[in-house]
Amino acid sequence: MARQLDEQIVGRFPVGQRLRVLDVGMGQGTQALRLARAGHQVTGLEQDATMVAVARKSLAGEPEGIRERMRIIEGDGRDTGVHFLPGSFDVVLCHGVLMYVEEPDPLLAGLARMLAPGGLLSLLVRNGDALAIRPGLSGDWSGALAAFDTVSYRNRLGLDVRADRLKDLTSTLAGIGAPLHAWYGVRVFTDTAADDAQVPDDVETLLAVEEKAGRTDPYRGVAALLHLCGVRG
Repeated sequence: MARQLDEQIVGRFPVGQRLRVLDVGMGQGTQALRLARAGHQVTGLEQDATMVAVARKSLAGEPEGIRERMRIIEGDGRDTGVHFLPGSFDVVLCHGVLMYVEEPDPLLAGLARMLAPGGLLSLLVRNGDALAIRPGLSGDWSGALAAFDTVSYRNRLGLDVRADRLKDLTSTLAGIGAPLHAWYGVRVFTDTAADDAQVPDDVETLLAVEEKAGRTDPYRGVAALLHLCGVRG
């Protein structure tokens, strides 16, 4: 996904431009730190105190220049208007968050308002059109059958969450003024790997296969996750 995001940034903004980035629901700060290391000015917004502590600890271990380029705010992604003025960011990330939000449209509208004209909105969501793939490949036939008619599922943490369909999000993005510009599949072949699986020796080949599949039909359409990139008009 990082390669996909970098592709969109390089294709949209001048080389060397220091971008204003907002990472909503940043978790432990993996993407936020990566972009700060790349020279961008990054704000991470996260409501989970444990994740905030992990991110701050990681940031504390970075060189001073990177620490100065990143700030961390503890808060709810649905309250971006409380913390920031409209149009304050060139790039807004919201990765792995929508599945925990019962009504995502107000959140998405708020994120779009944070974007400057021409700004990039990057979403990572569970693919609601492919929920039967994981149980089907695992031999859970009743679970696979039930997954065809729902966007609800239980994740690996044991939480009941929701997925999003590409068609619905495409419509939503158009409605909030950040129409879909590009989309990719993420975890096409590796979604059923165990959490504690060892990294294979040929990991670079694995990543190349996943990257290729994530931009190629019909493979991307059955990916576990969808990476959608909208552009503010």
